[in-house]
Amino acid sequence: MLTSVLNLNPVPQEHTMIARCLTLLQISLLTLCGLVHSQETASLSTTSKSTANPVHYKATQSLSKGKHLVFIASDHEYRGEETLPALARILAKHHGFDCTVLFGLDENGEIKAGESNIPGLEVLETADGMVMFTRFQALPDEQMKHIDAYLKRGGPVMGLRTSTHGFKYGNKESAYSKYDFQAKTDGYELGFGHQVLGQTWVGHYGRNHQQSTRITIIPDKASHPILKGVKDIHVQAGGYNAVPQADWNILTMAQPLMSMQADGEPDATKPPMASEWTREYTGENGRKGRVFTSLYGASEDILNDGYRRMLINAVYWIVGLEDKIVADSDIEFVGRYQPNTFRGGGYARGVKPEVYNGFESPIPANNVTSAPKKP
Repeated sequence: MLTSVLNLNPVPQEHTMIARCLTLLQISLLTLCGLVHSQETASLSTTSKSTANPVHYKATQSLSKGKHLVFIASDHEYRGEETLPALARILAKHHGFDCTVLFGLDENGEIKAGESNIPGLEVLETADGMVMFTRFQALPDEQMKHIDAYLKRGGPVMGLRTSTHGFKYGNKESAYSKYDFQAKTDGYELGFGHQVLGQTWVGHYGRNHQQSTRITIIPDKASHPILKGVKDIHVQAGGYNAVPQADWNILTMAQPLMSMQADGEPDATKPPMASEWTREYTGENGRKGRVFTSLYGASEDILNDGYRRMLINAVYWIVGLEDKIVADSDIEFVGRYQPNTFRGGGYARGVKPEVYNGFESPIPANNVTSAPKKP
């Protein structure tokens, strides 16, 4: 019966061709959708890998009462990406702080010094202290909102070297452009550096790699908790200018030297300048946040015991644990620390943050600091 019906109602040949074409088109569309889905999945996987960031050092003691510190490293020159994980390890292993370290990352998820992409900043929500080593950052609003929220609540801050000019938005539109080191925002002039650390970028006061710096304690500040056990400070970074403000509590003075040696002759044309100080800033809720600012902190600077101890002590102070500072506390490096000499763009290549997990891996991961030559 079916056969006779079909014979009585034959399908025109052109209709058959159209049906076949439609079928092929459907198959092609399904295949294409499958490919797009696969590409999207691969893209998401790549993105997930490129945004994997935080290195976490779990406290091994309870000296700091469970305080959580977040270290933010992305400067172009002074190897903050080496200084900060080294300090974090010391503070976790010897002093009992939980430490999270975040880095500037490129599109491959590798550390790129100075890169304005620092995934993982949401950990600031649980931070008791923030240690910054940044320069000219123009972070996406989705990332910057976490720093903004932290500062609005008056969280303690330590800022090293280029953090005085840690943000630079220029003509880039951002809800957070007020943090720019040249900001003209009413009530927030000169941005993060001036409003939080106490100074924006002023200028050099000594030549890098030709003049090192001797830092001395101001005699009547010798009893300050941050300076407990601190002596013989000599750093490799050249001097920075300082323009003291009325609310600075200046702890130390920096003297540019005529050589890179600790016993170098002072530069007679450059009298001592303020080097480290403390102050407070006010969060949106009226809460006061403690601040310690150092105009130094390059990768090789923390090789000096006196300088390294001062930074460790300063962390205790900003989070209100100055009564726990001990003059002879352990400040030895955890794992091998053989820093690269700081220079613009001279960061270790091909390093992903997870390389620094744990307490044993060397910092830095390698000494390959030059970009590969283009073919």
